[in-house]
Amino acid sequence: MLRILNKLPRRWMSTSATRVMSFGDGSHGALGLPGIIGSDAYEPTPVTSLPDDVCDIAAGHYHSLAVTSHGHVWSWGRNAEGQLGRHLHSPRETWFEPHRIEGLSDVQSAFASGVVSAAIGVDGSLWVWGKSKRGQLGLGIGITEAVVPSRIKALAKEEITKVSFGWGHALALTKDGKLFGWGYSADGRLGKRTVMGASPLDSVANLSVSLKLEEAEKLVAEAMDKENDMPIIWEPCLIDELKGVEIADISCGLDHTLVLLRDGTLLSGGSNAYGQLGRSTQELELLPVDISVHPVSIASGLGHSLAICQIPSAEGGRDISGIFSWGWGQNSQLGREGPTNIPLLVDGLTGENLLSVSAGRVHSIALTNQGEVFSWGCGRNGRLGLGSSVDEPEPMLVEFFEVTSVLQAVSGFDHNLVLTSN
Repeated sequence: MLRILNKLPRRWMSTSATRVMSFGDGSHGALGLPGIIGSDAYEPTPVTSLPDDVCDIAAGHYHSLAVTSHGHVWSWGRNAEGQLGRHLHSPRETWFEPHRIEGLSDVQSAFASGVVSAAIGVDGSLWVWGKSKRGQLGLGIGITEAVVPSRIKALAKEEITKVSFGWGHALALTKDGKLFGWGYSADGRLGKRTVMGASPLDSVANLSVSLKLEEAEKLVAEAMDKENDMPIIWEPCLIDELKGVEIADISCGLDHTLVLLRDGTLLSGGSNAYGQLGRSTQELELLPVDISVHPVSIASGLGHSLAICQIPSAEGGRDISGIFSWGWGQNSQLGREGPTNIPLLVDGLTGENLLSVSAGRVHSIALTNQGEVFSWGCGRNGRLGLGSSVDEPEPMLVEFFEVTSVLQAVSGFDHNLVLTSN
C-alpha cells in the first residue's frame, strides 16, 4: 500500500557509502535494529548490519527491504507469511536481522506490502514472494503462496517500472505507460471492467471523524473478514478503460487506488470509507479526483491520500510545489484542518522543492530535494522520528537529518526507513 516516489535505479552509484536509518514501531522487527526487537525507536537509528551500498529501500506493513548497487535484496521484519523471502521455518528470533534473499539477483528496485514483497529486475521482470489468499501474487489461479521469489510469467513480455500493493489488490506499470491489475476487484479498484459488486468496506463508509484509531480499525477489520469470498483476478490483466492512455504513477491504499495519467489527470477508485477517493461521488470505477492543480506524484496510506502538485505562482512566475491531502484525518495525518474528503493544501511545505511523499497507517512523511525530512500525524511509537510520541498536526522537520544527505524516505504502516549518503 505504501508508494515510493523517488525510486533510485540500481545503476545509481555514490562516491560515498550509504546508510539506512529506521524509526518507529519495532514490535515486528521491521526496524532491523539488533538486540531491541519489540522496542520502538523514537529517533532515526542506523541499521548497522546492512551493506554500505544500499541504493533503494521499501517499507511494508511490518517488514522492510533494501536493494544494493550489486542487485541484491535484503529483508527483515515479519515473516509469518513468507514476505522476507526466507523459508517459513526460519527461526523467529532471526526475522528482525537483515539477511540477503537467496536466489534473487540483478534487481533494481523492491516493493513491500502487508503479506507480499516484490522486486523488479534490471530487465523489467517482476518477481514476487509471500502468501496471500487474495490473488495478490499474480502467479495464476489458486496460487496463494510463494516461499521463494517467483517471476510473474503473465508479464514476461512487459518491462515493468513500478508496482504497488494494497491489502488485496495490486498494480503494475510498464515502461511504455500501460497499467496491469490483479487481486481483489470489488469497488472498481482495478477499473470498471472488473467491478463485480461492492466491497463490505462500503458498509462502513463515511466513518465518523470522532472514532478513535482502534475503533475505526476494528470496523474495517470486520469488513475485511467478510471479503473472503470477493471476486479475484488471479493474473495481471490490462485495465480496459486505460488502454491507450499513458500512466505516470500509481499507488494502492488499503482498498483504494490512485492512478496519475501523464497529462496530469488524477484518477481514484475503490473504497471511499474515509473519503480517500477525493471526490463527492462513489461511482464503482476509476474517475477523476476533485483537484484543481497538477499532481506530479502520489502516495496512499491506509485511508488517506497524498499528492505532490505544481501550484501556479500568483505573480505569474515559476510554479511552486505543494502537498495536497485527503481521506482519513483523525490522527492529523492530513497535516491540515478542513474537510477530509476534499483535496486541500498542506500548510507549511508550500514552495518547498518536494522530492517525494509517503503515507503510513496514520502518519505521513515528505522529502525535499535539499535533503530535509518532514513528518506529521500520529506520533505513537516514535514513528515521526521527533523523539516523542506526540501527534503533530502539521509538518515538522526531523532535525536529525540536518547534517546528512538524504536520498530516500519511505513509510511502512508504523515505521519508516531513510536512506542517507555518508
